[in-house]
Amino acid sequence: MDKLEAKIGYRFHNRELLRTALTHSSYANERHSAPCQSYERLEFLGDSILGLMTAEFLFNHEPSLPEGRMTRLRAELVCEASLHRVALKLDLGRYMRLGRGEENTGGRQRPSILADMVEAIIAALYLDSGMEECRRFVNEMILKDAEISDAHRTADYKTQLQELVQRKSDQHISYTMTGESGPDHNKTFSFSVSINGVVAGQGSGRTKKEAEQMAAMQALEALQK
Repeated sequence: MDKLEAKIGYRFHNRELLRTALTHSSYANERHSAPCQSYERLEFLGDSILGLMTAEFLFNHEPSLPEGRMTRLRAELVCEASLHRVALKLDLGRYMRLGRGEENTGGRQRPSILADMVEAIIAALYLDSGMEECRRFVNEMILKDAEISDAHRTADYKTQLQELVQRKSDQHISYTMTGESGPDHNKTFSFSVSINGVVAGQGSGRTKKEAEQMAAMQALEALQK
C-alpha cells in the first residue's frame, strides 16, 4: 500500500477505501469467511466525479468550445483507453485483488478492469479527503497532458471515417447541413453524415467544415463500439 500511495501522491486515512477500490467482484465473491466489498460502488461514484471534473476543466480552459464539442472531448478524455493509461502508470495490475478464475483468464491485464479501478480510486480519494484531493489526482493523471490543441481540434475524422467505411464495398458517405443559427459573425452550423442513406452521426461547429468533422467523429465513435 505504501508504494501505491506514493504513486497516487496521497496517504489514506482510511486505507480500507483503497483496498476496496482494488478489489474485483470475483475476489469479494470468494471471501465467504471474511466478506468484503468490490470496487463497483466506488466506480459508480468515481465515474460521476471524473465526469464533473473533466467538464469543469473544459469549461474553464476552453471557453470558445461549443457544448457539443465539449461533450465529445469529455468522452474522449475519460474513455477506457485514457483511464487504462493511468492504470498502467500506477501499475495497478500489481495491486488489484482478483478471484482465482479472473486471475487465470488474464484479469490483471484487462483494460476494462484497470480503467474501472482508476474511477474507484477517484471515489476513494473523494470519500477520504474531499474534492480538492480528487481534483489534484485527476488533473495530474488525466487532464494535465490532455491534447486539447488546435491540431487536436482539427483531427481529420472525415478521412478516418472514409477509410473505415471503404473497407467494405458498395458503401457511400454523404454529409447534409441540417441547420444553422446565430448572427453572421458567430454562426453555428449543424451537419449529419449518412452511410448508404442512414444517418450515422451528427455534429455542430463554428464552420461547416468543423461541423462535418464533428459529425464524422460521432459516426466513428458509434461504429467502433
